[in-house]
Amino acid sequence: MNITTQIFLSGIAALALSVGTASAQDCTPKHQFTTVEAGTLTVAVTTYVPHSFVDHSGNMKGIDGDIATEFAKRQCLKVKAIAVDPAAAIQYVLSGQADITTGDWYRTVERAKVMSLSNPLYTDQMGIYSKEGFKNVTDLESKQVGTVQGYLWVADLKAMLGGSLKLYPNSVNLRQDLNSGRIDVAVDGYSTGVVAEQQGALGDVKVNVAAPDDRVKATREAAQAAFPYSLNAKELGAALDASIAEMHADGTIVAILKSYGLDGTAADTGVPRLVE
Repeated sequence: MNITTQIFLSGIAALALSVGTASAQDCTPKHQFTTVEAGTLTVAVTTYVPHSFVDHSGNMKGIDGDIATEFAKRQCLKVKAIAVDPAAAIQYVLSGQADITTGDWYRTVERAKVMSLSNPLYTDQMGIYSKEGFKNVTDLESKQVGTVQGYLWVADLKAMLGGSLKLYPNSVNLRQDLNSGRIDVAVDGYSTGVVAEQQGALGDVKVNVAAPDDRVKATREAAQAAFPYSLNAKELGAALDASIAEMHADGTIVAILKSYGLDGTAADTGVPRLVE
């Protein structure tokens, strides 16, 4: 390499450095708070499509992931995604290994006792799965209905349907019985149903958001998803809540929901609330 070339390349390097520095200086965070690693938002990412996952390139994706990425961008932070098992995700935050975790985490009374929860990102809507395209709780009457244990709507459906309701340990078993005709209708999360539809796993079964019905509280007040964070990270929490409010107001969250095939209505969360 001759001297002329060295001088030329040095000039390019200096220009690139100055541009990079200017670019970094152009980004002004809207809030001041500390993170586990300075200049970085560290996220414990669970695998729960379409809400949370790490892609083949190691990037955080999903509805929660995209919202968290946008938050980091607005706060001039890099993102460090750590793929974790759902059972370990909360512990990552509690132990100070991650700032937040993604994975459709419900705002619950029990969870709020040990950690802080951001304002709602979206609601986890109740979905009705049927070949007929049912949308109303009334359509479940006189049918053999299945649902997955643990959802907010289970107790209300049990009171309404009695012995006509069958409980399943997971969505896979539920859908197998629906496809085979052992049950007439399935009730499960709407978002996971949309993914199953996109993958061709539901055949001629259609998935719709359940219309509001006073008999099933979850159709009127669905569980709200949030970012869990440390009880001590009050400044981070204030920044999260402010950014989430901005993203609701400017349509960012609706756009993210729609990018994953949802209709966007889950962004209408109502006021923050905790479920038992």
